[in-house]
Amino acid sequence: MHRNRILAALPQDELNRMLPAMQRVDLPLKQVLIDPNRPIRNVYFPEEGVVSIVGLMRDGAAVETATVGNDGMVGMPVFLGTDRMAAQAFVQVSGWGWRMDADAFRAELALGGVLGRRLALYTQALMTLMWQNSACNRLHAAEQRCARWLLLTADRVGGPTMDLTHFFLSQMLGVRRATVTEIAGGLQERGLIEYSRGRITIVDRPGLEALSCECYGVILSEFDRLLGGGTIPSPLDTVDVSEGGLSTAGEGAPAEPKFATRRAEAAGG
Repeated sequence: MHRNRILAALPQDELNRMLPAMQRVDLPLKQVLIDPNRPIRNVYFPEEGVVSIVGLMRDGAAVETATVGNDGMVGMPVFLGTDRMAAQAFVQVSGWGWRMDADAFRAELALGGVLGRRLALYTQALMTLMWQNSACNRLHAAEQRCARWLLLTADRVGGPTMDLTHFFLSQMLGVRRATVTEIAGGLQERGLIEYSRGRITIVDRPGLEALSCECYGVILSEFDRLLGGGTIPSPLDTVDVSEGGLSTAGEGAPAEPKFATRRAEAAGG
């Protein structure tokens, strides 16, 4: 039985047709699956682990823009009809999955089976993750963003423990490693996580969910609506941001970080 949501949703005859073109592969930490502006030779369906997609700058700096776990596929540009992307995809949490030659994947899509329809739904789910990440990185405090990311990663690895270094957390949050140390230390002081030698364990999931911004719920709900049972409500269900056909959405200035405010109050600031 496949844990990967795309493969698990395929009819058995379609899956049997694909299997000869697929190879089970390990996904070791930091392995590059796609390099920027290079032809994509293979697509990947992770069963375990998490793959990070990072946006890059000319000086080599990188910030994570999306992640792929057992909910999706790495190599979506091939599905969308192109052969490369201006980003890098590499393994952030080790695991394993299925590798499929890009040409064999294209041939399978041309047969018009369920695979293409499932990947179309996944495309919207991935877009939701990316635009919610963009808004979250602009509007929410680093502690909230970290909580959201840890929850999403735990969902994908299927457990509360994950191996994550300061370097990866820095890429994920778009902050310096010193800031990562402060954030992780704060979460540990509150009894939400245990963090030692690059390994994080969530010990108080309800507390971490309370700390996280609404973006976790938005992403979780949309993935469930498109790829699951559609039973998880979204924090946006009751939000009304239009009137008379015109947008009433608010300004894009970030709110004051509430946890920084609490620290200041505790210090008598």
